[in-house]
Amino acid sequence: METVVDGLRMLVTTPIALAAAAGVAWGILGGALPGISPSISMALLLPFTYGMEPRSAIVLLAATYVGAEYGGSIPAILIRTPGTNAAAATLLDGYPMKLAGRGGEALGISLYSGVLGGFVGLLVLMALTRPLAELALRFTPMSYFALGVLGLGVIASLAGPSLLKGLAAGLLGLMVATIGSDPVSGVPRFTFGQPDLLDGVAPILVMVGLFAVSELFLQAGQGAWQKASSESARIRWPGTRLRRRLVKPQLIGSVVGAVEGVIPGAGGTIASFLSYNEARRWSRAPEEFGRGSPEGVAAPETANNTVAATALVPLLSFGIPGSNSAAILLGGFLVHGLIPGPRLFEENADAITGLYAGLFAANVSLIVIGGAALPVCLWLVNRSKPVLMAFIYALILSGIYSINGSLFDLGLTLAAGMAGVVMRVLGFPLLPVVLGVVLGSLVESNYRRALLLSGGDHAIFLEDPVAVVLLSIAALVVVGSVGTRFRSRRKEAHA
Repeated sequence: METVVDGLRMLVTTPIALAAAAGVAWGILGGALPGISPSISMALLLPFTYGMEPRSAIVLLAATYVGAEYGGSIPAILIRTPGTNAAAATLLDGYPMKLAGRGGEALGISLYSGVLGGFVGLLVLMALTRPLAELALRFTPMSYFALGVLGLGVIASLAGPSLLKGLAAGLLGLMVATIGSDPVSGVPRFTFGQPDLLDGVAPILVMVGLFAVSELFLQAGQGAWQKASSESARIRWPGTRLRRRLVKPQLIGSVVGAVEGVIPGAGGTIASFLSYNEARRWSRAPEEFGRGSPEGVAAPETANNTVAATALVPLLSFGIPGSNSAAILLGGFLVHGLIPGPRLFEENADAITGLYAGLFAANVSLIVIGGAALPVCLWLVNRSKPVLMAFIYALILSGIYSINGSLFDLGLTLAAGMAGVVMRVLGFPLLPVVLGVVLGSLVESNYRRALLLSGGDHAIFLEDPVAVVLLSIAALVVVGSVGTRFRSRRKEAHA
């Protein structure tokens, strides 16, 4: 209760509410542009948060995530092009509703369900994060090492079709993490005589380059987006009868989103399609799905907006980003000297309270801004693609340069962008690289500290019960992912 009171007071006495509204507005616009995912929308803002007050900066990024999840449904419904990956499930019934002259109704259901899912996700986030963090307060260097290994073990579930490519991407991230000064002795490593590399490669440069710059490079070689018409594009809120019908699919979406969000690597896309399938299974009119069923819009939109909050549970509790967007938010914490994990609740509890309050304000803002931003989204989608890409490209470069005033940082960002293009073309996932960069220092530094405590005896990792449990879970995650892939390939071969 004290956290709720503190959060409400922050909304009145700090610019958190304004940051939440600005983030939602930016997220909606970014999500409405095909190819500009929530993580890319957040990455574009990340450099500009450098000079902001920490709580407002974190809220701005988190609110962008919330807004982008709804924004992705706008082009999915109107032009059959999902603005985000999670919105791919929404277009299955959203676009047929638009063809039937019910586009405004579909947009209203999307917004209504998204706001509901956002509030459910916030409640789950507040309920789970602190208990898990209190458990993690007992961690020793051995436990933190095991936690980092568990985070790296998530790579197995994020590797995409090829486990080998996912592991290679994670190894690349770990290699980048070793650049700079040794965490124990301070000896320069892999700096090649460049003073700018003594502090290592900042994760923010890697994130912006991999996600945003690489996407711009790839978009430059693709055709123009479809044009959107303003017909049937005014939001129509569902009436009482329709709201009753949507209760079941929204409940399904909330449950699936809560579970999938807490699991690192699951994400909004999986939650959206799972909730869509379950809503169809339990619907009284399953034959309407795929032909313009309101339930087919409500379930995935509730799920992916629930995930927008619950995906932060592993990040805040253990410092492990389980999705691209959570990784960008982690970068926002690091930029402001905040280390997500158990110590954050003790040392910077106001940052967590501010985040809770900001997410509440973001979902309230979504109700108002969601409708008001629709004409702007339609205008943006109909603009010349080269002009939009050039604007976003200039935004990235100016943001990166504003951090340290360094041309070297620009070069690193562009290099990360080119590496991202190569990885995307060859089918390598990007998130394992970010996990390697972020978790590499956590794993190495605590590994070295543990060995200093034991005099070089590795048995110390087996003497810490928390470390043993975490290492066992990491092994189960890897084995489970490998086993799932093996079974899937056997089924495909048999089919």
